[in-house]
Amino acid sequence: MPKNLILLCIALATWGIGESAFFYFQPLYLEQLGASPVGIGAILGLVGIAMTITHIPAGYLADRIGRHKLMRLAWLIAAVSTWIMVTARTLTVFTAGIVIYGLTSFVMAPLNSYVTAARGNWSVGKAITVITASYNSGAIIGPLLGGYIGNHFGIRQIYFFSAIIFILSTIVMFNIDDQPVEPREGITARGLFKNQRYLGYLVIVFLSMFAMFLPQPLTSNFLQNERGFSLDMIGTIGSIGSLGIVVLSLIFGRMSARSGYLFSQVSAAAFAFFLWQGTGLPWYALGYFLLGGYRAARALTMAQVQTLVCEANMGLAYGVTEAVIGVTVILAPVLAGYIYTHNPINVYTVSLGLMVLSIFINARYSPNPQGVKT
Repeated sequence: MPKNLILLCIALATWGIGESAFFYFQPLYLEQLGASPVGIGAILGLVGIAMTITHIPAGYLADRIGRHKLMRLAWLIAAVSTWIMVTARTLTVFTAGIVIYGLTSFVMAPLNSYVTAARGNWSVGKAITVITASYNSGAIIGPLLGGYIGNHFGIRQIYFFSAIIFILSTIVMFNIDDQPVEPREGITARGLFKNQRYLGYLVIVFLSMFAMFLPQPLTSNFLQNERGFSLDMIGTIGSIGSLGIVVLSLIFGRMSARSGYLFSQVSAAAFAFFLWQGTGLPWYALGYFLLGGYRAARALTMAQVQTLVCEANMGLAYGVTEAVIGVTVILAPVLAGYIYTHNPINVYTVSLGLMVLSIFINARYSPNPQGVKT
């Protein structure tokens, strides 16, 4: 593996520790600060907006000024926004911090295009899923540490721990080399939006990602409020979920992008099923392990996009795709909050039905990588 990809794996693994330490407890801390289930869904939806609006500009800029500059910026924003969350004493200030943190999502298009260009002899699917696994190898540890810190010192102290980790991760990122910008002779961004195969695939991506994300935002609240789980137990399950991402990303990444994507969806559907029908910790832990299919699916989405577009528009195509996924992150938590308020268990039954539908559509209409890339 090239030196830059090794360093990138280290930077992502440390980011994974920092983010996952607080990720699973964020809805619980919002609840402590006074947010209702609908309010939590709305706040997470606001974070989704922040995550979404930056993807297309970031992808556009990555194709023109370089991917690495934007990657460095994302790491700096992550460090600063986490310190805002540490110092927040009110729901308003804390919400501002997590919204700013949500802006770091713009890194996905530059990051995936950087990895695609630096992958060497690896397939795109394998390279991106290995990077995904690197992040989640750190995310195995983070929830365990977060659960321990939260139980013994309070949830707020989790954010202090994460802020320190992000500083270390940023130092590693600043030691990764830059990458040349792809030549653009005769290629315009407008051509991407005339690519019918790519645009049609975005519709499939929206349905699939919406269905897979819907059961996730309020599951920590469900486990604590409906099943009586402690923070340590939720942290343990979160770590098992991160282990699932690592294992399933590596397994599905070795398949063709199309096959791996379908298996990823089946795996995420199993998560909703086990949360719905599960009767104890082993079932919920198995469900979280299989939820790793969601992250694998995100990586394999980009692998399929890469077959439909040219290299010079790769950053923009990844950015537009991430924006479509981001719209699902905006809408799904709001719907999840509404369903949860009426009957928490219905979040999982509705999600499962949507995932069965999306699996059928993907199996029938997955993209055909033949033809001219634009």
